[in-house]
Amino acid sequence: MRIAYISTCQPRECGLATFNENLVQAVDQHIPFSEHGSFMVALNDSDDKRQYAYDDNVKFVISQERLSDYQAAAAFINGNGVDMCCIQHEFGIYGGRSGVYLLALTRLLKVPYTVIFHTVLAQPDPIQLSIVKRLSARAAAVVVMTKKAVQLLRSVYNLSSNKIKAIPHGVPDFDKPDLTVIKSHLGLPTGKILLTFGLLGPSKGLETTIRSLPAICRQHPDVRYVILGKTHPGILRNFGEDYRNSLMELAKKLGVEDHLIFISEFVHEKKLHAYLSACDIYITPYPNEAQITSGTLSYAIGAGAAVVSTPYWHAAELLKGDRGKLFDFNNDRQLSTIINELLNNPSELKSLKRNAYRHGLSLRWPKIGKQYAQLFKAHVKTEERPSLPEQALMQVTSSFSRTLTWNTLEVKTT
Repeated sequence: MRIAYISTCQPRECGLATFNENLVQAVDQHIPFSEHGSFMVALNDSDDKRQYAYDDNVKFVISQERLSDYQAAAAFINGNGVDMCCIQHEFGIYGGRSGVYLLALTRLLKVPYTVIFHTVLAQPDPIQLSIVKRLSARAAAVVVMTKKAVQLLRSVYNLSSNKIKAIPHGVPDFDKPDLTVIKSHLGLPTGKILLTFGLLGPSKGLETTIRSLPAICRQHPDVRYVILGKTHPGILRNFGEDYRNSLMELAKKLGVEDHLIFISEFVHEKKLHAYLSACDIYITPYPNEAQITSGTLSYAIGAGAAVVSTPYWHAAELLKGDRGKLFDFNNDRQLSTIINELLNNPSELKSLKRNAYRHGLSLRWPKIGKQYAQLFKAHVKTEERPSLPEQALMQVTSSFSRTLTWNTLEVKTT
């Protein structure tokens, strides 16, 4: 069974690229990637096809804003003996208004595809609504990661329940590390560590946590708040490090600048798992509820971290069963109270971590990969389709190799 995965791809520093890589590896245990000739189609955010040093699993590259690339990618997939396409969908990675260029690809596909929606909007504009409905109408299956997303697809987008599959966000299958060793390796200071991870931008609500620090530090002067992650590429292009600088200024104004640690790094999963395991409390202070999926929150639960979060959709669902604590949006006083109570009560903190870790076992990628493999197999067309002869396949593949270009194939549509 040959699968074409359409997504951003590593080494692009993007949560979707990490998710796709993990999915490929997890499904590989049930549908061997190399043995079946599966491949990836990568999305670039510039016209430079060599922008990222992809490995040989990437056979085609789409420049985000080049419509002809989407048409060419469909022809490449159709001619390459593919049995199933797996499309990662997120607003912002596909070209045209709200990513409408993706429809040019799916309209030309002659093979079934599964679309994974990482964002489901409760109040889409007409174009966003139309794109999601059209992608879903042609899809063999639609995957979302939360019950809330299923509800929205049914109520807002009028999708049939039969087409929707809920599969949780996968988490790494790592062992629990030795905390003393990893704290030393990470260079973290002694004392209590609060942590937030992810690409920085104004939508993260980090100001709320910084405003809570004075009240926390009065009771726990050894607390350090670690903000781990680079500034979002789009924010960086348009505004530089203005947002990060504003957070520094806020901390200085509140007199807690010595309790704030920025680590401007896009860390890969093993190191992220180490940070999540080493922190005392993991915080996601998003300022509104419209966050349907949070990979960082899933990772925190998978690592057995004690999580304190605002009640955005994914958090409200994932932290049920005493797997974390919730505080109101933009409420720094409530946040400081909860954190102080947890730091003053080690047994409750330990209980939260234990409950999170136990639930996280059900989210490990080997289990999630099995669900995707079963889904793909269930929706492959039963009729035999001719595959390209090996010589023809080699010719097609070589025409998109790095020694030439990835956009040599042009397809005209009416």
